[in-house]
Amino acid sequence: MTSMTHNAPQITGGVDTHGLTHHAAVIDSIGRHLADQEFPATIRGYRDLLDWTRSHGDLVAVGVEGTGAYGAELTRVLTAAGVAVVDVDRPDRTTRRMKGKSDPIDAYAAATAVLSGRATGIPKSRDGAVEAVRALRIARRSAIATTLKAMNQIRGGWKTPAEILEHHLQSPQTSGVATTA
Repeated sequence: MTSMTHNAPQITGGVDTHGLTHHAAVIDSIGRHLADQEFPATIRGYRDLLDWTRSHGDLVAVGVEGTGAYGAELTRVLTAAGVAVVDVDRPDRTTRRMKGKSDPIDAYAAATAVLSGRATGIPKSRDGAVEAVRALRIARRSAIATTLKAMNQIRGGWKTPAEILEHHLQSPQTSGVATTA
């Protein structure tokens, strides 16, 4: 689905991302709240979010909270569809205290930050050489941790049965017999 005709109102989207769901909101060119809706954090959900957003007008840009974490895959889907994506920081504590904390409020705040120009972050592409090195470093850290764990388990199992028996015989709690000096 491509942009709407030039007669359609220009809109800006905002998304509050989470692990299982994303909450999207759209505002018009002067910041009026048009609609908000929750979508599952799945490929199908991202496509539905994009279609739903575009159904409200000519989509100019989408502000996404957490483009490097929960919103990474959504960012890839939106970018592949030709949508300008802006990385938006979560609202500051003052704003949250004054307006409250909810998914719709955060989604509208993301859209408003993009429309006002307050948010201008460029999402990381999460591909290419940098992403490959990151993936290798994660695998290396995991391999080191697994190796250390295995080595510790092996060291812990090196006691001979005689040493284990001797330990149990010397310990008054395990033998059930009180020892005298």
